[in-house]
Amino acid sequence: MAELFRSFASRLENGSLMPPAKERARRIQRRAPRDVSKIRIGDVARAAGVSTATVSRALTFPDRVQAETRERVLAAVRDLGYTPNTAARQLRAGSSRTVLVVVGPRRNPPFFSEVLRGIDVALSQAGYAVLMGNLDSIDGKEKYLVDLVFGGHIDGALVLASTVPSHAGRTIADSGIPIVGVCAETDVPDIPAVVVDDEVCCRAQTRYLLDRGHRYLAYLAGPRGNYNERHRYAGFQAEIAAAGLGPDDFVRFEGSYDFASGIASGKAFLALERRPTGVVATSDEMAIAFMTTIRRGGLRVPQDVSIVGFDGIELGDFIEPTLTTIRQPRFDLGSTGAKLLLQLMRGEAAPQRLTMLKGALDERESAGPVKA
Repeated sequence: MAELFRSFASRLENGSLMPPAKERARRIQRRAPRDVSKIRIGDVARAAGVSTATVSRALTFPDRVQAETRERVLAAVRDLGYTPNTAARQLRAGSSRTVLVVVGPRRNPPFFSEVLRGIDVALSQAGYAVLMGNLDSIDGKEKYLVDLVFGGHIDGALVLASTVPSHAGRTIADSGIPIVGVCAETDVPDIPAVVVDDEVCCRAQTRYLLDRGHRYLAYLAGPRGNYNERHRYAGFQAEIAAAGLGPDDFVRFEGSYDFASGIASGKAFLALERRPTGVVATSDEMAIAFMTTIRRGGLRVPQDVSIVGFDGIELGDFIEPTLTTIRQPRFDLGSTGAKLLLQLMRGEAAPQRLTMLKGALDERESAGPVKA
C-alpha cells in the first residue's frame, strides 16, 4: 500500500495523472468567460498541470524549464488565448510607451534610413519612444528581444524582416503585443504588413527595358527565399513571358541587395562571351556597384548596357550616369506601418492584413534603347 501511495504521489507530482494540456484547457474554457483578457495565469497553470511560478518561469526564462513542461505551458497559453503582456500591463501603472523596431540581418542602411525616419516621426508625434533591435548573428540577441517583450517592457513591435524574433520555442508574437510587418510579410500569418507591390514594380522595370528593344537581359537577384526577392523575380518572369521570351533570354546573377554582390555580378558579367544588353537590378546598391564595375571594365552605360535599379536611394541621384530606378515610398512605408501599429495598440482592428503601397519608375540616364 505504501509503495502504491508513493507511486501515485510521484505521478501526481510530475503531471502524468493529469489529462493532456489541450483537454484541461478545453475544460477551463467551458467555464471561462468568453473575454480572453480575463484569463489569468492560474488558469494556464491548471490547464498545464503546473504551478503559477512554473508558468511565469516558462514564459520569462524558458531555458530554466524542462522542454516537455515548457511545451505544455505554451500549448495551454495558445489554447486559452492567454496574453502574458496583459498581465504585465496590469502590474504597471500604465504602458511603457515604447515600441520595438526589429531590423533584419544585413539590411542596407541607404534604403532603411528613410523607412526608419518615417517610423520615428509617426511614433514620436504619438508620444512613443523607439527601441531598435537588429536580427544579426550576435549570440543571445534574439533571446534578449524575446525576454524584453515578455517582461512587459514593450507595447508593440514593428518588424522590418521576414521573421519575428524567437527563442526557446517562443516568438514575440506569442506575447500578444500588437505587431506590424514593414517592407515584408512576416512568417506569422496573422500579423498585418505594409509593403510595396514588388511584383508589379519589377514588371515595370522589365517592361521599361523590353519597350526599348532589349531582348537579352540580366537579372541581379536578392537572397533566395527572401520575401521581396520571391515577388520581384515572379514579376520579372511574368513580364519576360508576356514578351514571348523564355529562360534562354536572360542570365540570373545571385546576390544579396548589397554593393558587394553588385561588384561580383559586374565581374561575372564582364567574363561572359555573350553579354545581355539590359539589366534588371533588384536593389539600387547592386545596380550602382554593378554599373561602376562594368564601366571600369570598358563598357558604356547606357550605350552598351542599360541598367534599371530598385529602391530610389539618394546615391542614385549623384552617380554618373544617374540611375533609372523604381522609387519606393520609403518614408510612407515607415509612417504607414507605425500608424497601423498605433491603431492596433488602441485596440482597433487592422483594416486588412496586407496594405500595399505603390512604387514609381524614376526615369533618368542609365537606361536607353538597345544599340543597333
